[in-house]
Amino acid sequence: MTRPGVTRKLAAILYADMAGYSRLMGEDEAGTQKILGQYLDAMAAAIEAHQGRVVNYAGDAVLAEFQSVVAAVTCAVEIQQDLGVRGAGIPAQSRVQFRIGVNLGEVIVSRDDIYGDGVNVAARLEGLAEPGGICVSAAVHDQVAGKLEVAFADMGEQTVKNIAKPVHAYRVVPANAAGDDPPAAALLERPAVAVLPFTNLSGDPEQEYLSDGLTEDIITALAAWRSFPVIARNSSFAYKGQSPDVREVADKLGARYVLEGSVRRAANRLRITAQLIDATTGHHIWADKFDRDVSDLFELQDEITQRIAALVEPKLQQAERKISAMTKPKSLDAWDCYQRGMAFHYLYTKEDNVRARGMFERACGLDPTYSQAFTGLAHTYQIDILLEFTDRREESIAKLFEAARQAVALDDADSMAHVMLCFACRWARQHDLAITEAEIAVELNPSNAFARIHLGNVQDFAGEPEKGIANIKLGLQLNPQDPRIHFIFSVLARAYLNARQYEEAVTWARKAIHRGPDHARAHTILAIGLAHLGQQMEARAALDECERIGPGFAERWASLRQYRRPADNEHLFDGLRRAGLPERSG
Repeated sequence: MTRPGVTRKLAAILYADMAGYSRLMGEDEAGTQKILGQYLDAMAAAIEAHQGRVVNYAGDAVLAEFQSVVAAVTCAVEIQQDLGVRGAGIPAQSRVQFRIGVNLGEVIVSRDDIYGDGVNVAARLEGLAEPGGICVSAAVHDQVAGKLEVAFADMGEQTVKNIAKPVHAYRVVPANAAGDDPPAAALLERPAVAVLPFTNLSGDPEQEYLSDGLTEDIITALAAWRSFPVIARNSSFAYKGQSPDVREVADKLGARYVLEGSVRRAANRLRITAQLIDATTGHHIWADKFDRDVSDLFELQDEITQRIAALVEPKLQQAERKISAMTKPKSLDAWDCYQRGMAFHYLYTKEDNVRARGMFERACGLDPTYSQAFTGLAHTYQIDILLEFTDRREESIAKLFEAARQAVALDDADSMAHVMLCFACRWARQHDLAITEAEIAVELNPSNAFARIHLGNVQDFAGEPEKGIANIKLGLQLNPQDPRIHFIFSVLARAYLNARQYEEAVTWARKAIHRGPDHARAHTILAIGLAHLGQQMEARAALDECERIGPGFAERWASLRQYRRPADNEHLFDGLRRAGLPERSG
């Protein structure tokens, strides 16, 4: 029974919330409050102009209602366009941006306030939007499709907090008035991946929970990468018990890639197979099988989930880089630019790093809200520092910080953005902050082998090489085919060196050299390890080879004094002296 003074009605609800509010307030409270006040006034004026009503403000959030769904979406688009213009002259790291969600649903009205599921869904849709973007419900999409100069990107069904049923969401894509380059964030169209329910081949219906649970965990793990939209469980599970054509599935779900597999349990043995398919061609991109003894089933399920997610995501990226390479340069959007940038990045030359930076900068220009583009940009400054491609080291560290912070500000849940911030802190010798950022990266995405490896890397620098070794090895287990494998081997070799386990250090340094013969750092570590083992002739030969590849590198590398403990830094110099490096003057 409805209480006196409380009524129900159907309304279009707009919910807007500021992205990165806490960070911006921490950096400049007075400046942020001033800009926020101006933006809230502008939003209120726009809402009133479209016959809407501001219901209330909650700090940095705005709740408004409209009688017309078309008016609500039109208002949301105009707000984002206006705020985009206002923020154009503000540095990226200080820019105030809002996410907006729009829903059509029943609300409860009480003393001029509104609440209920209609409002709650609008708030959850706002959380699904990119900074500077708009997300709407299926009810809104159905009402306004074809009536406005906007397009919609289907995000599929989304499971959101405190809402019983999945919400079918759409991203608003504004029309490109210029007709040339994509205008901004909302035009970013990334190919999606669908994970079909793994087939239970055990012959026992009671084992169905295992295949279903594995599928659900893989969906969650892949979504943590943030690289590709992952079709929601409720949509992909519609194909449970079927043997559909993957092209038909992809077409109906709006996915380019399909992951499918099977689970077979016999006594205490478990076999899981998985295969990744490009649905546009029907070609297999990747396939693998995993055989395990069943002891702790849940622990095993976690392990297999992380392994599959860690192996699948790089294969997806690799496939996309090939597609982007065939796209005409004038037709590149932000996604294509990012993929081309990563292709250049993996070549690890000074010239290709410059090309990669150009691609990432173009992606950032096409879409200033695309977190991964800023992550890629940060990568290029990291490589400049790591491979000595610049003689302006401090400037590169500052630019690495700037790009990494912007990536985190745009998407605080992106594991790789936190890895980049970890790198920046590492070069600045902020050891505890570097560990914190790496731990956040691993927590956000346990399948991110690169994050796990660099958690071990910074633990080693902080004076905990044993912990570092354990995490680096875990990362290698997750993705033993990483294209940066020679770098990773040298990181592990250096951790063993710092742990004074010289034979292991030499073993891994030699593995790094086998995979990357011109990797000067690996030759330096090999020389130090051999010297500490008393093998001076071999150590000298390794140091000579390092000098041939990169004259003066060994001494410059040791002179960076990257370790927290002075004794660990001196340990490197001691090994180099034993290997034949001349004594330093002064």
